[in-house]
Amino acid sequence: MHVPQRRRTALTAVILAALAALAAGCDGIEIEVPAGSLPAPVSIDPIPSASAGEPRYVCSAAYQILTDGAVRLAEHASGERVDGLRQTLSDMSAKMSAVSARADDASQRATVDRIAGSLATGSQEPDPRSFIDGDFTTIAQRLDGTCRSAAKP
Repeated sequence: MHVPQRRRTALTAVILAALAALAAGCDGIEIEVPAGSLPAPVSIDPIPSASAGEPRYVCSAAYQILTDGAVRLAEHASGERVDGLRQTLSDMSAKMSAVSARADDASQRATVDRIAGSLATGSQEPDPRSFIDGDFTTIAQRLDGTCRSAAKP
């Protein structure tokens, strides 16, 4: 079906005018949301830094680093270049070392240090994908024992 140019122009002008009128009339519109209708925001961040020496904080922070790192690794895994994988593993290692420094429990600190070392080693491999497909798949399990035993009730 062929629509003449004048009709298309007129139709476009009518639509634009209607949209402008709607937009001008929407300035004073308010939407009320009842207080209990929205769920509370959920946070998976580690326990606040005021508890940095607490074993639970160390575990939460370490698990968070590994989880966030796994997401970043997945973003880089499909590419041909391995620079992103190396950088992510290196960043994770540095963050784990920083968390380790906050640990009061010697066993937990040693475990987090070993994980940081493994991540650093993985970042230096010729193809870090072998580390990601191998040791990285179970690296968080090293924390499990120290987190349960070191956690205070």
